Amino acid sequence: MQVTETGAEGLKRAFRVVVSAADLDARADARLNELKGQVKLNGFRPGKVPVAHLKRVYGKTVMSEIIEQTVNETNGKIVEEHGFKLALQPRIKGPEEDPQFQNLLDGGKDLAYDVELEILPKIELGNFKDISVEKPVVEVTDAEVDEAVQRIADANRPFATKDGPAADGDRLTIDFTGYVDGEKFQGGEGQDIDVLLGSKGFIPGFEEQLVGASAGENRTLSVTFPEGYAAKELAGKAATFEVTVKSVDAPGAITVDDAFAATLGQESLEKLRETVKARIAQEYAGAARQKVKRALLDGLDATHKFDVPEGLVEQEFYGVWSRVNEDLAAQSRTFADEGTTEEEARQDYRRIAERRVRLGLVLAEIGERNNIQVSDDEVTRAVVERARQFPGQEQQVWDYYRRTPEALASVRAPLFEEKVVDFLLELANVTEKTVTKEELFKDDEDEKAA
Repeated sequence: MQVTETGAEGLKRAFRVVVSAADLDARADARLNELKGQVKLNGFRPGKVPVAHLKRVYGKTVMSEIIEQTVNETNGKIVEEHGFKLALQPRIKGPEEDPQFQNLLDGGKDLAYDVELEILPKIELGNFKDISVEKPVVEVTDAEVDEAVQRIADANRPFATKDGPAADGDRLTIDFTGYVDGEKFQGGEGQDIDVLLGSKGFIPGFEEQLVGASAGENRTLSVTFPEGYAAKELAGKAATFEVTVKSVDAPGAITVDDAFAATLGQESLEKLRETVKARIAQEYAGAARQKVKRALLDGLDATHKFDVPEGLVEQEFYGVWSRVNEDLAAQSRTFADEGTTEEEARQDYRRIAERRVRLGLVLAEIGERNNIQVSDDEVTRAVVERARQFPGQEQQVWDYYRRTPEALASVRAPLFEEKVVDFLLELANVTEKTVTKEELFKDDEDEKAA
């Protein structure tokens, strides 16, 4: 076997491999001898089939297997001997692309092919103690807890049948049928649908035109679907709805006290307030974590500059770009609506893809050098949590992850990333800063994009 390096540029390597016909034929003959005692052919006793006859019957199939094994083994040796870490699977040019491939299967011919590799870069890790990040801290005030408890109370407020016209805050039960250009449209019908007037739960103009309606009354509503409506075939179109008001209910009084807390499974109003405060604090902690993580990743990005494999960037970019275009299509928007051009957006998202790949490689290197691992138990718990998000389908979700390695890897990857981030935050210079709620949640969309 001859292996010759034919190219080395950046993170790409190319090799020419030639395996002699004698080596291939010897391996093929050995495989045919193995088959001699396994196959049954009419006219021959078990184990007595001549190898020459086996070669006529199975020769091409066996040689194809031998070629595949030889290519895989040879590529593995190239990677091992050079100490490469591959970014992607090797790209083989031939032998199937060779017009003489069928002749090669007959034996007696050398195997020659080219293999292109893209390798991972050697990463020099910086001093993580030099990275400074600021952790935003928001105090949960009594006023916020009061507001949250009141929202819970409003959501659980009792309603009673009302005589007379509906007003804001009343709840109507309606049947409706919608029309666009005089024709019914998909999803435009509903029966026994509750509408809380003033909640803005329906498209603009719908609830407003029901104010003053009484039980048993029929109304025709004229509305226009928003330009960014989820169903793009309806976006921006005028529509009419034939509505029958079946009942009008007025909200009753509710007292926020221990008895109310008991209806929610809480021991007392104080316990309810503690639960609500803990939930708000958890929400703030999650937002703070995202900002700290973003600052940490910015620090890693600034201190680790190296070439990244083009293939990995291309894969990442394709995923990001596909989602961007799907979102725009769903909203019936264009790049011009976003204040940019397709080319400018493409460049921006390619930079995002390159950053993600670079940071992913840095985090992987940190994890490997510091033996940071995700246990099978941790993955199992994460899968169980995901399954719980689909009540009644838990077993199907569990089975899907169990038999789909790629899906299981998608669970393990973020767990690993969070562990590495925790490790780095122990070393980085983290300082706390008290901020307002508005400051904490500012620029969330920009941070999600990165």
